[in-house]
Amino acid sequence: MKIDGSYGEGGGQILRTSVALSAVSGKPVEIENIRKGRPKPGLSAQHVKAVEGLARICEASVSECHLRSTRLCFTPGKIMDGNHEIDIGTAGSISLFLQCLMPALMHAPGTVRIKITGGTDVRWSPSIDYLRFVTLFALRMMGYECELRLIRRGYYPRGGGCVEAIINPSNLKKINFDSGRCRQVEGISHSSGLPFHVSQRQAASAQKLLLENGYKSRITTEVNDYPSTGSGITLWCGTIGGTALGEPGLKAEKVGFIAARALLDDLGAGVDEFLQDQLIPYIALAGGGSFTARNISMHTKTNIWVTEQFLPVKFKVEKLETGLFRVWI
Repeated sequence: MKIDGSYGEGGGQILRTSVALSAVSGKPVEIENIRKGRPKPGLSAQHVKAVEGLARICEASVSECHLRSTRLCFTPGKIMDGNHEIDIGTAGSISLFLQCLMPALMHAPGTVRIKITGGTDVRWSPSIDYLRFVTLFALRMMGYECELRLIRRGYYPRGGGCVEAIINPSNLKKINFDSGRCRQVEGISHSSGLPFHVSQRQAASAQKLLLENGYKSRITTEVNDYPSTGSGITLWCGTIGGTALGEPGLKAEKVGFIAARALLDDLGAGVDEFLQDQLIPYIALAGGGSFTARNISMHTKTNIWVTEQFLPVKFKVEKLETGLFRVWI
């Protein structure tokens, strides 16, 4: 099977979904034009590590999997259980690394344990807390059995974060994420190598905006002293989340505000902007399901296209009278 890596959103997501569903379906895949439109086209270090990690666990043969390669061939074997340790080697996202492996690893005959070193809270990626408390919340409802243990946070550019994933064989069931109720927002505001008040100010700012909009919240604060310096906050309520990261020159109060605003913008829909595309392969593997969202992102449209190449499914999208969009099989 050939996949055009420049289709739609044209990013690393096409690669991750393609090799994951290749492993599940047993269909070899050749991906061309990988990240063709990006400032640095081709595979980055985290993409190489993700493909190598999946290849090791499913006994796949891979060619042209190297830094900046714009073409890759992946021929899957048998998905195996066991224990693994993988160091991404940079602040590459652990969450995106797991996105590549998780659809396949639930098909292993036994438990798969992976200890991964890399970035837990980095830009252009779901935070590890989002993955733990939003993505996995939804997947567990579908029957996915996975535990994520945060051992150490890692921020850009140093990385050094560490997460252990424990994935058990799972049978997915159809779930409709068409509506959601939010009674109390939960959250974690964290920092490392910074004054103790940074995480507190992030949390206080988020709580203030949430309360102004009628939502109570319970946000815990973490003050760490890891080798990696940084801060961030993740908020969640069911299948809706909001994340923001600290950066030089950005006030802690603004970081908290951004995360709270992101969550508030999606409340009322079944899932938020960032969960919708992550659910697509799992809905297909479950043989059906649905969700509602305020808008359908290009990431979601792209993931629908890729998933339909590998599995005998056809997604439908409609706009409801409420103004929300519904995606379903």
